[in-house]
Amino acid sequence: MFVVVCLLTIAFIALYWVGNRYVFGHVAHINPPEGVDARTFAGAFLFGMSMFGTLFLGVVLAVFLTLGAVRGDAERGLLQPLVVRPVSRSTLLVARFFGAAAVCAPYVLLVYFATMVLTRIEGSWTPDHVVVPGLELAAGVLLVAALSLLGSVFLTSIANGIAVFMLFGAGLVAGLLGNVGHALDSQGLVHAAKIAAWAVPFEALYEDGLHGITAKTSGLTGFLLRLGPFGGAENGGAALRLWAVAYLVLVGAAAAWGFARKDL
Repeated sequence: MFVVVCLLTIAFIALYWVGNRYVFGHVAHINPPEGVDARTFAGAFLFGMSMFGTLFLGVVLAVFLTLGAVRGDAERGLLQPLVVRPVSRSTLLVARFFGAAAVCAPYVLLVYFATMVLTRIEGSWTPDHVVVPGLELAAGVLLVAALSLLGSVFLTSIANGIAVFMLFGAGLVAGLLGNVGHALDSQGLVHAAKIAAWAVPFEALYEDGLHGITAKTSGLTGFLLRLGPFGGAENGGAALRLWAVAYLVLVGAAAAWGFARKDL
């Protein structure tokens, strides 16, 4: 699995570098609409797409580290020798979560900053906020890892993997609906998309990260970038971060409750 992830990451970063090289090579020769800063738009749009790629790769890694953590290991006979020793079930869950976090969070931050450096080198563009969007991407991946751990208590490995990836896709659809709502100036659709994104906070964190990289960009350029790739840029603020922490606690409590009552 780690070999596959490393190969995919290398391919992703290489393709991203090639894309930056070609895009910024043509930026100087295009005539953008009035009010649009072509270099800023290109840099922010490319980096926004790289954030989506980073989130996706991090989610893949998190899911495969956790999809069989409980029921999958129990069916293979790996879990029973652990839980009969002086290790509580909740401790086992917490350990599996922090083990996944210790791999996924540094991975997401490494890819995030690698793509940022490439954008800076090729396009002389840097996000308005550098650190917080990367931390929000990592936090979003950790939320997916927690949901995958919760699913592993009740579902088989394959079923859990499918369910988590479908939930991830639902979050992306919520972001796209927000894009459509903004384009059509439909406040009802925008509101519904925001509720859906907060129901799966990894999407809301991603949208807040997109907002952060262009928070100081105004005018027509800023308006176009607010639509963002694969989900609109929305400012979640401190309320979103507090909700993400509470959501993580609730998911962890549900996983511990389910695991405590599960017959292995």
